[in-house]
Amino acid sequence: MGTLIALGVVALLILLVIGLYNSLVTARNRVENAWSQIDVQLKRRHDLIPNLVEVCKGYMKYEQSVLEGVTKARQQAVQIVGGSVQDRAQAENILTSALRQLFAVAENYPELKANQNMLALQEELKATENRIAFARQHYNDSVMSYNTQIQQFPANLLASSFGFQPKAFFELTDPTQREPVKVQF
Repeated sequence: MGTLIALGVVALLILLVIGLYNSLVTARNRVENAWSQIDVQLKRRHDLIPNLVEVCKGYMKYEQSVLEGVTKARQQAVQIVGGSVQDRAQAENILTSALRQLFAVAENYPELKANQNMLALQEELKATENRIAFARQHYNDSVMSYNTQIQQFPANLLASSFGFQPKAFFELTDPTQREPVKVQF
């Protein structure tokens, strides 16, 4: 009878370990999925920027440094693919700053503000920025859930044994980046 009880306890412990492990894998996969959603929206943003620069070129003949700054920031952001969350966040922050400068300069060009292509790109970029914000929020929520799960007892014992590491939040490092991008023309 004692052997049967011991086998039952061992079987219960094995089921508990399997359940905890599968739960950790699920949480990690949610974080990775959330990150890929950010990646999709950032690619969409990166794809819109060359069109925006092309529309602006014809009107902003004396603002080449601004256009070059946006192009350079976009290129740097595109090249970070596969980098750490902090590296990607920093590159995207630089791109956001360059876009803000472009939009501020564009305010001085009434013809550009009224251009239908510019208005369409403005709307697309605004929608994309909203999607990026939502994807970042979803990613950070997934990271918080995952990090909490790997830090709670008894899952923390299993997590450390199987190499589950905390994930980094997608955070803005520059306080001015916390302001929304102004794309009103």
